[in-house]
Amino acid sequence: MAKVAKRIAAARKSVEGKTNLPLAEAVKLVKANATAKFDETLEIAMNLGVDPRHADQMVRGVVNLPNGTGKTVRVAVFARGAKADEATAAGADIVGAEDLMETIQSGKIEFDRCVATPDMMPIVGRLGKILGPRNLMPNPKVGTVTMDVATAVKNAKGGEVQFKVEKAGVLHGGVGKTSFDEEKLVENVKAFVQAVSRAKPTGAKGTYLKQIALSSTMGPGVTVDIASAVE
Repeated sequence: MAKVAKRIAAARKSVEGKTNLPLAEAVKLVKANATAKFDETLEIAMNLGVDPRHADQMVRGVVNLPNGTGKTVRVAVFARGAKADEATAAGADIVGAEDLMETIQSGKIEFDRCVATPDMMPIVGRLGKILGPRNLMPNPKVGTVTMDVATAVKNAKGGEVQFKVEKAGVLHGGVGKTSFDEEKLVENVKAFVQAVSRAKPTGAKGTYLKQIALSSTMGPGVTVDIASAVE
């Protein structure tokens, strides 16, 4: 049996028997256990009462975290002419059309978010098998297929987080860095949970929010009292 590092063992012991904690208490505990040598991300996992195999039970959306993510987000934009200039001025890291498509097809993907103007979608559509599995495909439902590329770029870099439920009805997201003040992390978690609540699909039956858990990148998870996260 592999030997467990003292840091990990101590973190696990600190959360033993602690379940359904009030949000503020859960955040405090996760922060205390974030002792890696880098600034860990506060991660949220939500178990939803949906079956995303059915179209009317798919959950996806976007939320602007009030205190940002703490991450540097690299944005690629598919646009031409004036819209390409707007994207560049707004701070896009990569702007292009066919040339950008060829770069991606070659396997070079150096961005975290992809935006496109509607007229670029025939080109972007050829990249579905590459961008889709990486959750990078532009989509009008989350504001990444738009003529307002400047706003899309600024939102992506300013704390906007996209979310999409996975096959088992579980949804993951990063809601800030553990170096953030506890109050700011609590605000971010509440904003995320409320956005997911608003995205409840028409086909969802029974209990929608089943469980919420928080963890740091390298730390153990703790479950959160749902009522304290949605108030």
